[in-house]
Amino acid sequence: MTANNERLSKDKQLDQYRSLDKGKKMTTNQGLKISEDEHSLKAGSRGPTLMEDFHFREKMTHFDHERIPERVVHARGFAAHGEFELYESMKAYTKAAFLQKPGSKTPVFTRFSTVAGSRGSAETVRDVRGFAVKFYTEEGNYDLVGNNMPVFFIQDAIKFPDLIHAVKPEPHNEMPQAASAHDTFWDFVANNQESAHMIMWHLSDRAIPRSFRMMEGFGVHTFRFVNAEGKAHFVKFHWKPKLGVHSLVWDEAQKISGKDPDFHRRDLWEAIENGDFVEFELGVQLIDEKDEFMFDFDILDPTKIWPEEQVPVKIIGKMTLNRNVDNVFAETEQVAFHPGHVVPGIDFTNDPLLQGRLFSYTDTQLIRLGGPNFHELPINRPVCPFHNNQRDGYGRQTINVGQVSYHKNSLADNTPSTSSEEEGGYVHYEEKVEGRKIQARSDSFKDHFSQAKLFWNSMSKTEKKHIVDAFSFEVGKVKNKEIRQQVVDMFANVDVGLATAVAEAVGAEFPTDVEESQVTETSPALSQLTTAKLPNTRKVAVLIGKGFDGEEVESVVNACVEAGMTVDVVSDKFGVVYGKNDLAVEVDETFLTVHSTLYDAIYVVGGEADNMKKFTMDTVEFINEAYKHYKPIAVASTGKTFFEASDAEEGPGVIIGEDSSKFGKAFVDAVAAHRHWDRKVFGWEG
Repeated sequence: MTANNERLSKDKQLDQYRSLDKGKKMTTNQGLKISEDEHSLKAGSRGPTLMEDFHFREKMTHFDHERIPERVVHARGFAAHGEFELYESMKAYTKAAFLQKPGSKTPVFTRFSTVAGSRGSAETVRDVRGFAVKFYTEEGNYDLVGNNMPVFFIQDAIKFPDLIHAVKPEPHNEMPQAASAHDTFWDFVANNQESAHMIMWHLSDRAIPRSFRMMEGFGVHTFRFVNAEGKAHFVKFHWKPKLGVHSLVWDEAQKISGKDPDFHRRDLWEAIENGDFVEFELGVQLIDEKDEFMFDFDILDPTKIWPEEQVPVKIIGKMTLNRNVDNVFAETEQVAFHPGHVVPGIDFTNDPLLQGRLFSYTDTQLIRLGGPNFHELPINRPVCPFHNNQRDGYGRQTINVGQVSYHKNSLADNTPSTSSEEEGGYVHYEEKVEGRKIQARSDSFKDHFSQAKLFWNSMSKTEKKHIVDAFSFEVGKVKNKEIRQQVVDMFANVDVGLATAVAEAVGAEFPTDVEESQVTETSPALSQLTTAKLPNTRKVAVLIGKGFDGEEVESVVNACVEAGMTVDVVSDKFGVVYGKNDLAVEVDETFLTVHSTLYDAIYVVGGEADNMKKFTMDTVEFINEAYKHYKPIAVASTGKTFFEASDAEEGPGVIIGEDSSKFGKAFVDAVAAHRHWDRKVFGWEG
């Protein structure tokens, strides 16, 4: 099957399940036309409802069962369709068919999510983000199930229930929702010190991404590539966003949770609807099997990264998300990912966290999706045919024909039959395994602080400040003072300066007599300040009133649009606002419907309004919020009085409209920078 035909096949396959009800006659689920849908069948107009009203019972039963159990973790998610295009053949490393021919395209479905919160929680909470990709390949479905952080809290899957029990709302009062700032989580951290490295990531800016489109994705685990000759390489997977890696600031993230709890899904949906398709490049890190033990960390340890300076990331292809879902429940909620969904040429390692996930994911789908036939749901169906002797069960859609459902057999000439490796049959890598049965962990997994220190060393001054603030907030929410002290003492092993700053903020004793990590190396790839900085798809609020300078505004707005930015005209009320030069602009939002935190930058045009006091107050609030969140601010000649009435000051990222010929470009450049950390806010530079 060719790549293009493969994609068309998946779209055509889904077509048979799409149902457009508009213009159709109502029927029962059995196809019977309905004559009445307003009143149940009763014994007289005021009498009791009769049991024989099969339509009422079908309708009500279906409603009662509309909700399936939400995911225990990653419940709050959003997804999109797309395609993966291979840049470079990986034939030397893997026999996976979709990684052989440069230019070949494979359909994908990608789901982003938070981890801790319920399905109804806000999206900008401090949390890990899930990043799961289903490749519909000609050899079957391949699922790359990862996160936006390359490491994890624990080393062995047997501890996963403990981690989630600790981070979920506390059982005695079911609080807090979608938050790790509480006693049980930090009690778990302090008593399970393998979490140290992940906590540094979790309290960094990576935990509050600006957008799903602006965060990295990682496979987390060490997998194997195996080529046609049986040669294996260890591999880690990376998704690199073309827009760069960018984040919110904590105050902003908290406010967005109230202003728009759907902020991230709205951002993804609108980008795709606007034709700003979402692009991630796929990279791999490869280690030859003979080099397995040449590093000062165990490459199978899921709490460790392979520093990119030691093991470079090789970019091999690009994923483009270009189509939104038709129905969130049928696709986003019912999609079933599993790290055990692999294709020939991709295999596992003895990472104990990965080994446990290979059991857990199937077990989870069985209860969420009602039984063993979740693979038959349209979003989960592979594009290639599937045949086996599995039968029946809840939700079975296949109508199996014939009397044979076992292997071996003679009635069906021993079919369906197995395939040899040469025919594309999956054969597990023949790794030699020997040892006594034992419940223990390798000594090579026991260093918990070196890479946590590497991460800390690699942060900029601004990023370190944000980590200290995050610790201060999270541990400050812990009621038990002993746990606060345990956390301070634990992270003194990473960096005494960090622990001392946290101790001062949360009222704990300063750490003494600790063995601080002596790691001095840095990894520039870990800092977001080294990321791509582009204005594309950034969102700008134009704050405008009557009587504005039309020529000036048109020049700046055109510069923003030409740079690929989205512009919203924000005023005191909906309708049309007229400028001095007879330029009329349609108002997109009002001060009541949006907020400064929902934009990447603001352009203060100013003007007049019926209620100038309120217009001024709302404009000044926008300016103050943008300024303290280090966002770019452009001020038109007619907007200076509003800027002067605010707490903002001229300086980095503030563009004052003097030379209109350079004004637009200067603003676009300021937006591309994302944040202006050298700006002094409350006397402190970002």
